[in-house]
Amino acid sequence: MTPIALHAIADHLDTLLRTHETPDYPPALNGVQVEHRGPVVRIAAAVDCSERTIRAAAAADANLLLVHHGLFWGGLRPITGPMHARLRLLFDHDIALYASHLPLDAHETLGNSRLLAEAIGLEPTAPFARYQTIHCGVSGACALTTAALLDRVRQFSKMHGGDALASPFAPNRHSSRWAICSGAGANADTVAEAVARGIDTLITGEGPHWSAVDAEERGLVIIYAGHYATETLGVQALAAHVSSQFGVPWNFLPAPTGL
Repeated sequence: MTPIALHAIADHLDTLLRTHETPDYPPALNGVQVEHRGPVVRIAAAVDCSERTIRAAAAADANLLLVHHGLFWGGLRPITGPMHARLRLLFDHDIALYASHLPLDAHETLGNSRLLAEAIGLEPTAPFARYQTIHCGVSGACALTTAALLDRVRQFSKMHGGDALASPFAPNRHSSRWAICSGAGANADTVAEAVARGIDTLITGEGPHWSAVDAEERGLVIIYAGHYATETLGVQALAAHVSSQFGVPWNFLPAPTGL
């Protein structure tokens, strides 16, 4: 097999995901976060860059780690403690790190929300969860009881290291207009958008306590499916895509956080 350089894969991903054009929170630092000597011999995919996932990547003989949440969510800080341990492991095992947060969420076919919709048998027909110039989620219509929809989501969550719960709803309630925003999607902007658009059921990863209180009073049900569980699909699809394009084997590193 022809050796594959990190920059070749990174350039491809940056173009595919529109990495440099997509807005995001500053700590996301999308793209290559850590280089290696290379070439790329195996890819590992994980939701988070943690000591646990780096060790798992090394054990799998992977030297490129693709993640949704990279190293720098804590902002600018000294290279001590956990940060030092993570970087030391990456350097010692010559593992490169590529992170994609909102560029992955916003992708038309590889995005977490779109893939979650498909996984629970929903068909997206419109975007949702606008952030600046992009949409991080999807929406559509269905004809299900809310209890049946919650059951589908719960089955998915349990298969991906989590569980699901919902804000209060009547036993005979129906869901007809749904929206999905993975991760921490029950924020003020997303809840307001759901209400304004007549969404009756919002599926997300997690949210603050007030979101469940507000939802009940605004005719909205929020299904909280777990931050980790709702973001397991995008990195796997991304790694599979790279594997098909470059002929490099890959595997997924499950590391549930309990959230």
